[in-house]
Amino acid sequence: MKNLTNLVIIAACAIVAFAVYYLVLGASGNFVNGDIHNPSNILGTIYTGGPLVGALICCILLAITYTAERLFSIGKAGGSSNMHGFAKDVVGMVRSGNYAGAIKACDEQRGSLANILRASIERYRAVEGDGSLNAEQKIAEVQRAIDENMNLETPLLEKNLVILSTIASVSTMIGLLGTTIGMIRSFQALGAGGTVSAQMLSIGISEALYNTAGGLLAAILSIVAYNFFTTKVDNFVYTMDEAILDLMETLSIKVGSGH
Repeated sequence: MKNLTNLVIIAACAIVAFAVYYLVLGASGNFVNGDIHNPSNILGTIYTGGPLVGALICCILLAITYTAERLFSIGKAGGSSNMHGFAKDVVGMVRSGNYAGAIKACDEQRGSLANILRASIERYRAVEGDGSLNAEQKIAEVQRAIDENMNLETPLLEKNLVILSTIASVSTMIGLLGTTIGMIRSFQALGAGGTVSAQMLSIGISEALYNTAGGLLAAILSIVAYNFFTTKVDNFVYTMDEAILDLMETLSIKVGSGH
């Protein structure tokens, strides 16, 4: 399902990108007498960069789309309030034995940390009165619940980051390819013999420069987004680990004291 969703997003961005390239940039009003070799404005000039411009527009749209998706998803995973304050409140309730209140707080908070803390508290409540388990076994059961839920939540935080990284690499390569093709056309115009066609020479240079600019723009957007979200996920995971450690210390004390 995840791969299908990504394919749909990529296909949609590609359709929109090439529609913009052919219908907006390639509109006859952007050229003198409709001659695509004689642009009359910046849009027509960008169009002379060739079909690779459409591919670069697609990369830019993908970078924007996945940046927006990560902003929404990671924001949702953080829950409805500050994670540090929420974790402190939950641990305090557990310390005082108010498990129902702690679970209710998790339900209201929602998000990755809330899911993990809720699962661990429920597992502790399930094994707390089990006389067949010693203190270490009870804590091990809680730790297992935490590990299971961490394995479920962490991939959701890192989801699609590899796509942003790939877009950065691919867009740079596409821009370089467009630059190379544009320079080839420029040298062909110079080496054609006779009078040098200034028009063909300018088209080749335009193709080279606009593809370079498009590739760099897509790469910059993707790299900045990738680094931003990687740092945000690292901080997110650190906060979760800190909260889990506090909870486990509290539960260990409670198990050891028999309360």
